[in-house]
Amino acid sequence: MKKTGIMTDSHSGILENEASKLGIAVLPMPFYIDEKLYREGVDISREEFYEMLRKGADVATSQPSPESVMHMWSAMLQEYEELVYIPISSGLSGSCMTAQAMAQEEPYAGKVFVVDNGRVSTPMHRSVLDAVELAEKGYRAQTIKDILEKNRQHMVIYVGLSTLTYLKKGGRISSVAAVAADVLKIKPVMKFGVGKLDVYQKCRGMKNARKAMIDAMKKEFETNFKEAYEAGKLYLMAASSSTAEVTEEWIRQIKESFPSMDVMCDNLSLGLSCHIGPDGLGIACCNKAE
Repeated sequence: MKKTGIMTDSHSGILENEASKLGIAVLPMPFYIDEKLYREGVDISREEFYEMLRKGADVATSQPSPESVMHMWSAMLQEYEELVYIPISSGLSGSCMTAQAMAQEEPYAGKVFVVDNGRVSTPMHRSVLDAVELAEKGYRAQTIKDILEKNRQHMVIYVGLSTLTYLKKGGRISSVAAVAADVLKIKPVMKFGVGKLDVYQKCRGMKNARKAMIDAMKKEFETNFKEAYEAGKLYLMAASSSTAEVTEEWIRQIKESFPSMDVMCDNLSLGLSCHIGPDGLGIACCNKAE
């Protein structure tokens, strides 16, 4: 039997092909479109999802059932002695805390280690890659969990939204604010620290929103992440719910602004896109796990 398995959920942006190559499991996160249940990567393609979103479909996220989580845990424990599970941040979904509670019960106690390091999207993807590397080096599950959670505070994400419509639908802002923003062509930049989502800046147009995100990240490199950046121990990342063309342009802009850094980019998960909407762009950084 193998020693330590790695599992995450689809909010990491990890697709089936990559999961297979890495030898990990990815739990498809559920969401509703016009009250019909879908699972990411199983029941609907990205193209179908965004087409329905742009046509005004009513979308809502949901937690995975405890049964679906435990079924995947049990399957992995047939192959591995222990398991590291990296779900979406507890600050964004109750699914993490539910998993933590289940991991305290038999038959999972002492075998399933649930990581809550405040990650989502590309930083969450990066945490999974770090966990895989640590497992390959022979680290056990408890140690991997400790290393990842030690970096909990060392992450920030900025996301530029094309519209506030979807945050309004999710109940995160008022209808008045959403309508006013759309009328005035305001593109808000949101800041996500550890478990907290706030409006960082309101910009006129996505061009200004992009500049605001780049400037915000430069400031992070000069202040909160200065030590890690100068030591070469910082990851720079991007995310997008926009078209391939716009995404490529965004990555190019980031690389021009940070020429010494590699940029890892993912499409936003469909579950996150339920809140962000189409045409969103993001930039993030986090310390390297060690």
